[in-house]
Amino acid sequence: MHDLVIFDCDGVLVDSEVLSNQVMVDNLGGYGLNLTLAECMSLFVGGTMSGVRDKARAMGADLPDDWTDQIYSDIYTRLRAGTPLVAGIPELLAQLDAHGIPYCVASNGRPEKMQITLGQNGLWERFSEVMFSAHTLGTGKPDPALFLTAAQHFNAKSPVVIEDSENGVTAAIRANMRCLAYSAHDDGARLSALGAEVISDMSRVPALLGLSDRET
Repeated sequence: MHDLVIFDCDGVLVDSEVLSNQVMVDNLGGYGLNLTLAECMSLFVGGTMSGVRDKARAMGADLPDDWTDQIYSDIYTRLRAGTPLVAGIPELLAQLDAHGIPYCVASNGRPEKMQITLGQNGLWERFSEVMFSAHTLGTGKPDPALFLTAAQHFNAKSPVVIEDSENGVTAAIRANMRCLAYSAHDDGARLSALGAEVISDMSRVPALLGLSDRET
């Protein structure tokens, strides 16, 4: 039985990836890099924004020195306008609460971004004290340090990670942790190939964690 559930934030708790990546598509188009939404998500989901900047420059985007601050501002404005929870997350968290299984967030995103998205959905209070960010730790996925730090904090012996990106799955596998990969936008073949168990519906998670048949 797992004694900790480690959630990624964007695309796992909150349905923010499409919103954020559309902002990046529009922004990068103004700097000479024209991408479709699908291409942008394939290239950048799960990375750090400095990594996005470097990759976009390598692809020909003429980005200014303050681009990272600029794109964060644009994304935050869009997310404040409304960021829904991923379907099934409230029910999953209720199940974990009922069974006394702790959970946390480990994300490459900035804490202030998570405060925007989780705050408008009533989850900030649940996660604000158990939030592990690459911007705080100083290293991000695919480095497993985020997940290992979270597990150490909870003294967890059998954590499970819920992710949606190649970097996140890679980090989980490197940390020797079971990984459930939520794939709502494609068949998840790339995530499966990395060693994750692919799901397309969060309602499947309780059964996969062995919770469905347990007494609450």
